[in-house]
Amino acid sequence: MTYSQHIPVMIEELLNIVQPEQCQTVVDATYGRGGHATAIYGRLPSDARMVLIDRDPEAIVHARSVWQVTQGVDIVHAPFSRLGKELKVLGLFGKIDAIIFDFGVSSPQLDSHDRGFSFNHDGPLDMRMDNSSGPTALEWMMGIPEKKLAQVLREYGEERFSWAIAASIKQALSNGAIQTTRDLEQLVVAAQPFKDKHKHPATRTFQAIRIAVNDELSEIEQGLEQALEGLAPGGRLAAISFHSIEDRIVKRFIRNQSRGDHYPPEVPVPSEMMHPRLRQIGKPLKPGTEEIQKNPRSRSAVFRAAQKVA
Repeated sequence: MTYSQHIPVMIEELLNIVQPEQCQTVVDATYGRGGHATAIYGRLPSDARMVLIDRDPEAIVHARSVWQVTQGVDIVHAPFSRLGKELKVLGLFGKIDAIIFDFGVSSPQLDSHDRGFSFNHDGPLDMRMDNSSGPTALEWMMGIPEKKLAQVLREYGEERFSWAIAASIKQALSNGAIQTTRDLEQLVVAAQPFKDKHKHPATRTFQAIRIAVNDELSEIEQGLEQALEGLAPGGRLAAISFHSIEDRIVKRFIRNQSRGDHYPPEVPVPSEMMHPRLRQIGKPLKPGTEEIQKNPRSRSAVFRAAQKVA
C-alpha cells in the first residue's frame, strides 16, 4: 500500500501546548499518518507512553507498519465515541497528560480516488471515515427523505441552495443517475443558479454529506467530553479544527467547562464554588503566513487548548 503525503498542521504551536518533555502519557486521538505523533514522541521521556487512535482502518495499517514494535506505543482502531472505553481497557483513564484532536478529513483521505471524499477524482460515493462498516454516502442519500437531506445540506454545509440541490439529488437517485463523485459534483453544479467565485459549487454539499454519513459532530462532542474525563488533573486538551462548525463545538465546550456548574444569573455564587473543569490556555491560534504558503490546506485551521483544573 502506498501512502499519500500528509503535512501536519501547527506543529510548533502544538508542541508548545503539549510540552511533551513533561508528559508521561499522551493520546493522539486522530493519528492520520502520524505527523503530530512523530513530533511529540521524539520529545517524550524514554519511559513515557503514547496511544495512537484513529477511526480509519488505513490509518491504523499505517500506524502498525511504523509503530508496531516501538516501545511505549499502543495502537487503537476506534472513533472518538469509544475514547473513554479504550483508555479504560489500557488502564489509562484519568491518567493522561495530553490528548490531541485534529478534526476533519485528512489529506490521504482526500487524495484517495476510492474513498469518495473529494470531487477532484471520480470514484465511488463512499465518504466513510471507517470504510469497513456503516452505509456509504450513496446508500445514505438513497435512504434519507428529501426534506431531511435539504436540512443536512443547510446545517452542515451552510448551503444556501439546499432545497434545489436536495430535490435534484433525490430525482437523480430515483433513476440511477448518481453513482460516482463526478456524477454528484456535476448535478450539484447544475442545480445552483449562482456560483461562489471563491469556492467550488460542490464543496459545501460534499462536506455536509460527509459530516452526516460519519456523524462527525456527535463524535466530536462525545470525544471532547470523554477526553476531559480521561485527562489527569492538570492534563492538557488540544484541538485543531478546519471548519467553523467544528470550531464552534470546541469553543463552546471549553467555554462551558471553564464556567463550571450552571446557576441562575441572579444567584450570587463565587467563581471558585462553580467547580470549573477546564481552564482555557491562551487565545485561539491560526497558522502563520509561511505555513499557509507551504501547506495551503492549513489556511482554515484554528487551534484551541485548555487544561484540566486540578
